[in-house]
Amino acid sequence: MVSFPGLSRAGSLLSLLLLVSIQLSGFSVNGPAEPIMALLGEDVTLPCQLYPEQSAARMHIWWYRAQISPAVLVVQNGQEQSGEQMLEYRGRTKLVGDSISQGHVALLIQHVKASDNGLYRCRFQDGPQALHTCLLSSGLGSIPHVHMTGLKEGGIQVLCSSGGWFPSPKVQWKDMAGAKLPSLSESQTQDWDGLFHVKSSLVVTDSSMSNVTCSIQNPLSGQEKVKEGRASSRTPFFPRMSPWKAALAGTVPVLVLLLIGISYIGWKEHQAKDREIEEKEKESQEIQQIRNEKEEALKIRAPVNLNHELFHQNNSDPKRKKDGREETQDLPLADNKGDCNLLTLDGKGFTTGRYYWEVDVEDNDEWVLGVYETNEEKMAPLKKPSMKKFRVLEKKKGEFRALACDSQKVLLEEPLTEECPQKIVVFLDYEDNDISFYNMINGMHIFSFTQDKFSAILYPYFKLKSMELSPSA
Repeated sequence: MVSFPGLSRAGSLLSLLLLVSIQLSGFSVNGPAEPIMALLGEDVTLPCQLYPEQSAARMHIWWYRAQISPAVLVVQNGQEQSGEQMLEYRGRTKLVGDSISQGHVALLIQHVKASDNGLYRCRFQDGPQALHTCLLSSGLGSIPHVHMTGLKEGGIQVLCSSGGWFPSPKVQWKDMAGAKLPSLSESQTQDWDGLFHVKSSLVVTDSSMSNVTCSIQNPLSGQEKVKEGRASSRTPFFPRMSPWKAALAGTVPVLVLLLIGISYIGWKEHQAKDREIEEKEKESQEIQQIRNEKEEALKIRAPVNLNHELFHQNNSDPKRKKDGREETQDLPLADNKGDCNLLTLDGKGFTTGRYYWEVDVEDNDEWVLGVYETNEEKMAPLKKPSMKKFRVLEKKKGEFRALACDSQKVLLEEPLTEECPQKIVVFLDYEDNDISFYNMINGMHIFSFTQDKFSAILYPYFKLKSMELSPSA
């Protein structure tokens, strides 16, 4: 939970909707008078307590949104009732601490999402009314990307874009002196996870204005991200030579040749810039297409299961069995005993279509997850590991990397600089020859493997040890 500056006006308006203390039969329910704000991905606590202090251990307690069922969290006689809970809050909510005997039933929401934004109600058994608390989710997006797109209305059009904002951000253009500049157009779209992507364009008609800045601000926190962009007269978008000089140069053969050479260079640079713009537009379209396809893939969840044979074979620790987290022996890829894959697939592997599956690695120090392929059409997923080719993410000794390898050599190894996530979604698009990994918590892209064409059967792969090549390789 964090505090944000510049929210007195929004806070005063929202506080009118909050019921600070609600008189019940013999006691009251107290809560915050102002909205509670939290950054996306962080944890937040919503207070709620009985006054005067008394035990709520035997009471029926509800935390809910618009309707009481299904609820955000239900506690009866000190026990959570998961059957009455909304799916999107399962595993992310609980009562804070062990103070229910003093009447403290504060709600902890973990990994705040954009969809968590809004009004929450705390209600006790036999209470005619509920306490209202407002949660404001706030997301700070990416650093703006500023670049020139071409000629527009007698000047140079400059485009500024950024994503990952919540709520809808404000965009402001300025010159180097800090003076505000009017934008030509602005558009905002929401991703599947509720985050905003904004685009704003500006036309620079003054050739002496070399630099402009694009500022994108979160209206709740007042935080902003700024990027400077160039709109220099040295670019081929502005004329290099006036017409009367070109006519004068025609009278002198040497100057004519010089003019032709300059014009040709300028034309080539202009063509290169146009190609760059077309490539960026094509790339943007491809990214949107991939995003749409990934959204469609979310509807096709792969039938991936835990390999219970390896689970019981390699797991003798009763505590680990209870927790359902298995560790396997660390075998090289070319070992005849297999590679300790903990996942099995209902069916005969992937040979067409789009699929996804989710893997919760939590805080394990070493793990490997991804996809492997084999040319054996009828082989079992754990046989003949020497014929497998792996495309995986690997965590080992604090290092996080993408790895493509077979039993003899490493085909690709790329370190990943971002923080290693605890929950990962694996997307497989067989027709587009694409294997992509995403952070399940914030939806951010981690890495993608692409190749010319899949020609073998693909299987999901996961184990709680790192990769090792055969010593004979």
